[in-house]
Amino acid sequence: MISGKTKLIAHLGYPTESFRAPMIYNPYFAKHDIDAVVMPMGCKSEDYAAFLKLVFRLSNIHGALVTMPHKITTMALLDETLTTARVAGSCNAIRLGADGALVGDQFDGEGFVRGALRKGVTLAGARVLVVGSGGVGSAIAASLAKAGVASLAVFDSFEPMMNALAMRLEQHYPDLTVTTGSKDPAGFDVVVNATPLGMKEGDPLPMDVGRIAPETFVGEVVMKQEITPFLAAVREKGCAFQVGTDMLFEQIPAYLEFFGFRTTTPDELREVARIA
Repeated sequence: MISGKTKLIAHLGYPTESFRAPMIYNPYFAKHDIDAVVMPMGCKSEDYAAFLKLVFRLSNIHGALVTMPHKITTMALLDETLTTARVAGSCNAIRLGADGALVGDQFDGEGFVRGALRKGVTLAGARVLVVGSGGVGSAIAASLAKAGVASLAVFDSFEPMMNALAMRLEQHYPDLTVTTGSKDPAGFDVVVNATPLGMKEGDPLPMDVGRIAPETFVGEVVMKQEITPFLAAVREKGCAFQVGTDMLFEQIPAYLEFFGFRTTTPDELREVARIA
C-alpha cells in the first residue's frame, strides 16, 4: 500500500517497458513492510536534465535508479560522484546527501563482483580480461579494480572508448596494471563478455573460446537467455561461469545498502521477484 509517508525511488529511463527492477524491489519491500516504492518514470533525453532536478525537489523523494539512456548524462548533474561511478564514467543510483546534495554511484559492476565472490572466485591479485568498454563493461572494470585485481586488460573495437576507460582506471588505481588492445583470453584468471554479442541469433562469439583455459572463471552480461552460446561453449570446456541475470540480482543488495534500507540476499530476491 502506498501512503503519504511512502518513500519514493524514481526509476528513470526511456522507454520503461523493459524495466524489471520494480518487480524485484517492490515485492521485497512489501514482504518486509518497508514503506518505499520503486516507480518507473519514462523520461526522454531532451527532458532529462531539467526533470532530474525537479524530481529531487519532491518532499517524499528518497533516491533514484538510473538506466538507459541517462547513465552517462547523469554524471554532470550530480553534486558528488563516488569513485566507482567516476571510473565507470556513468551513474545508475542517486541518493540525497547532506543539505539535499545529489550523490551518485554505480552498481552494475558491484553486482558482477559480488556474484563472483559468492561463487568462491578469488579476485584480489587476479588477472582479468574485460571485453567491451561500454557502460556495463566500464562499470565491471571499475568494480574489479576496487576489488583489488592485480591486472586488468580491457578491449573494445571502438578504441577511443577503450582508451578512455584505461585512462580513468590508471588515474584512480595507479597500482593497477592496465593493458588495452587485445581480446585474447589466454593466461587470464577471469574473462568477461561485456559486449552485446549473444543478444541476436547468429552473433559471433565475443572472444576465442579455444584460448580459454578450463580453470578460468567466465562472466557474461547478456540476459536474453541464461546460457548464451558463449557460456555453452565455455561450459563444455569445464569452466566455472556466471550468467547475466546473476549480476542483476547480486547488485540489488548493494543498492539497498546505498539507500539505507534493510539489505538481503540474491536468493531471497529471486524468491520474491515477480519476473519470469
